[in-house]
Amino acid sequence: MDSDAHTTGKGPVANLTARRLAGQVQADSVQEKIVLRLQAVHDQLAAMAADPPRPSLLARLGLMSAPKPAEGPHGLYIWGPVRSSKSMLMALFFGDAPVAKKRRLDFHEFMLEVHDRLHRRREELAAKGAPPEADTIVPVAKAIATETRLLCFDEFQVTTIADAMILGRLFETLFDEGVTVVATSNRAPDDLYKDGLQRDRFLPFIDLLKQRMDVLELGGGHDYRMDRLRELDVYLTPLGAWANAKLDEAFRALSRGADGEPRVLRTQGRDVDVPRAAPGVAMAHYLDWCAKPMGAADFLCIADHFHTIIVADIPKMGPDSQDKAARFVTMIDTFYEKKVKLICSAATAPDKLYIEGDGAFEFQRTVSRLMEMQSPEYLVLDHIA
Repeated sequence: MDSDAHTTGKGPVANLTARRLAGQVQADSVQEKIVLRLQAVHDQLAAMAADPPRPSLLARLGLMSAPKPAEGPHGLYIWGPVRSSKSMLMALFFGDAPVAKKRRLDFHEFMLEVHDRLHRRREELAAKGAPPEADTIVPVAKAIATETRLLCFDEFQVTTIADAMILGRLFETLFDEGVTVVATSNRAPDDLYKDGLQRDRFLPFIDLLKQRMDVLELGGGHDYRMDRLRELDVYLTPLGAWANAKLDEAFRALSRGADGEPRVLRTQGRDVDVPRAAPGVAMAHYLDWCAKPMGAADFLCIADHFHTIIVADIPKMGPDSQDKAARFVTMIDTFYEKKVKLICSAATAPDKLYIEGDGAFEFQRTVSRLMEMQSPEYLVLDHIA
């Protein structure tokens, strides 16, 4: 996630002002409107922290159960295209949100955690010989609510029926337990899980989301990320320490200083490992993906989640590495079709990467795409998420 080191402690409005004074961002009227709404949530949370509700005397003596935690502020659902600074605004809000129990994570990671909790709870009940619960979702959601009072989600999207079928009960309980949710997404609420299986059963969740969260659209505005991307070398050769340093520099520039962390995506029942990830940006070694049995669905999953992908140490390929070359072709084709921005280091120029072996002739299309993906015209294209 974005670094919180540049927050002022006064909330997102002051944080944005500080970044503008430092020349890190430029004035943007749409950002101003969104950050004012984020500041309102910040101020409500601060007021609650300054005057927390006290349990009654009977509750303190253990003679009656403690009341539910106070209801948190109305949450926000901020959506807009990839190039709209949603991640930056989230960082400005989350960094000094005055809540002790707060979490910021990718929505996909959160849902993996929820499914794991559901599975473990069912296993624990079975181990005790207890009958299955009629609804395991509610106790899991309540447990999450005791641990976290502010949930901030990056990249809110719903792609699997397993997620779609539990979101209504999960979030209804979280909201009822007073959890405040702030989320960013590339999609408007009405477009979530679009064309998904049994979508009619998912529609009540969309209604719930719009009832319990304020939906704000963040327009494209100026693409500050693309400003940074245009300043970077996107195809580095030859390989070596210099190229590695440049790739690390590119990752940090595009993730606003974040170190990144490993991430596991899920597609068609398979785990897809991303060695280093931050919102919108992923980084891997050539062997991480091209030396493993990965196919088009895996690369499509990666392309859906990240607008920019950094690949290190692409070697010169030959007859002894035809399988890796074939996966490399699939990877580049997928990224190209999704208009992913590629930054990479390679042993040689694109037209010399694979000149001998099965598929070498067809590889010329990959050469053409690698060349085009370096062009200013390609770099300004919208990512297709």
